[in-house]
Amino acid sequence: MDALYSIILGIVEGITEFLPISSTGHLIVAGELLRGSLAPNWTKEMSSAFEVIIQGGAILSVLVYYWKDFLKVRDIPTDATQRQLWTSVIIGCIPAVVLGVLFGSTIKRLLFTPSVVAWALIVGGILIWLVESRRVTPRVHRVEEITPIKALGIGAVQCLALLWPGFSRSASSILGGMMMGLDRPTATQFSFYLGFLTLGGAALLDLVKSREVLAQIGVLNMALGIGVSFIVAYLSIGWLLRFVSTNDFKPFAVYRVVVGVIILALIATGVLSNASLA
Repeated sequence: MDALYSIILGIVEGITEFLPISSTGHLIVAGELLRGSLAPNWTKEMSSAFEVIIQGGAILSVLVYYWKDFLKVRDIPTDATQRQLWTSVIIGCIPAVVLGVLFGSTIKRLLFTPSVVAWALIVGGILIWLVESRRVTPRVHRVEEITPIKALGIGAVQCLALLWPGFSRSASSILGGMMMGLDRPTATQFSFYLGFLTLGGAALLDLVKSREVLAQIGVLNMALGIGVSFIVAYLSIGWLLRFVSTNDFKPFAVYRVVVGVIILALIATGVLSNASLA
């Protein structure tokens, strides 16, 4: 049953990590609902550490999907376009890294509750709808055109996901990109690049901090979660890029509001505990 729990969370992570619907929100709610029946021997600490580690599969999927683009890093010394792109990616990660180092543990301890996630989903859905309703002509159509200043602005908006669990890193970075004049596909692609560094750093840090807890989970369960997450996330990346090429994000806005309301209803009826999940 532990293996089934690992597989299900891997699927949830893979589907939700890069869609603007909050992987953190879905994972902590799914973990709370399923842990008692499928993994009764897992503590909340084990589930919390596992949820971060399986992000490694999603991170790897970005590397594999964009492997040709990542190889261009070697051209940075001679290619000004590549220098600007990867400088912008690094600058875009800085706000979240600083905030995470200073307040990450506190936020995780105090705010990782289903009700916080539910309201983050609802408010984020409303913001997505409002941003999509603006009649603004995008000015940036390639990730190579993103300046460090724009990247810093996107990175600042991305911090919403860290400050408010359930808001969604993908949603905040994509919204930030669109507010900075990026078209949807470009904002989505840049969000993938930011995620590769920010999520990768978080996973490595948690691997070091939680190594004793992860030992209790077992290599097989971690391999299943990471492997399933990789496969599903890789498919999700391709699907999302195709979707945003011809559609806006309003369907995700509606989905977020509906799921947020459902979570609040589960809490109100006692089906879901609102205790801290960290």
